[in-house]
Amino acid sequence: MTVSEFRARKGAGDALVCVTAYDAPFARLAERAGVDALLVGDSVGRTVLGHANELPVTVDDIVHHTAAVTRAVTSTLVIADLPYMSYATGDIALRNAARLLQAGGADAVKLEGGAESAAVTAALTSRGIPVMAHVGLTPQTAHALGGYRVQGVRLSAAQAIVDGARAQADAGAFAIVLELIPAGLARAITEHMDIPTIGIGAGPYCDGQIQVIYDLLGFAETTHRHTRVFADVGGMVQSALADYTRDVRRGTFPAPEQNFKGNRGVLDRLNFD
Repeated sequence: MTVSEFRARKGAGDALVCVTAYDAPFARLAERAGVDALLVGDSVGRTVLGHANELPVTVDDIVHHTAAVTRAVTSTLVIADLPYMSYATGDIALRNAARLLQAGGADAVKLEGGAESAAVTAALTSRGIPVMAHVGLTPQTAHALGGYRVQGVRLSAAQAIVDGARAQADAGAFAIVLELIPAGLARAITEHMDIPTIGIGAGPYCDGQIQVIYDLLGFAETTHRHTRVFADVGGMVQSALADYTRDVRRGTFPAPEQNFKGNRGVLDRLNFD
């Protein structure tokens, strides 16, 4: 899957399937499952690194996790997030995006913001760096939006999202994430744009969907209305670790089948004096 192939899937019938991934094992499993694109998101701050939000995540963090993902896949499109304040200007964005592509091995980058970030998108795309845009609820600035809540309910807010999406498309973005907006608004944007829309909490009418892999697998401490736990892997892991803890304390692990035999003659000749 290349950026051009991803964009060409607009209106082609099959919905684009995207998930976040932050390490090699999950990236490998996602590719084997047929996922089209992996996002190394700044959500790694909440899901893996233990932060309360995305703001502490650095470019170094994203480079590190992107490299792990790209080493594990061969055909899946890999998109890396530009974290908070790493694209404040076009020059800063160029330096940081180059690191994500060169050191991390990403195929494209993602940045948040509509019209206010369009100049940065234009600076990147004019230098051959593919950009996925992100409007609606933007986690890096959620504090300024009143928290994690649905965006674009009022006319003025909905128009701002439309204008921002159009500005990003005009700046050269190859796709755009629509997060936490009414399904009807997402459908209207999708129908009026020439690039794919990827929804998260934006209803079923987008060209594709993206979810945080830890939410899908039951690892999240809290659940969101816009996601679904497809398998409670988190619960399975906790249960398995509880069994391991029990067996170690009971002395039933390691069992004979986990032990290795040595040479008795060697043991008899050891000197512990």
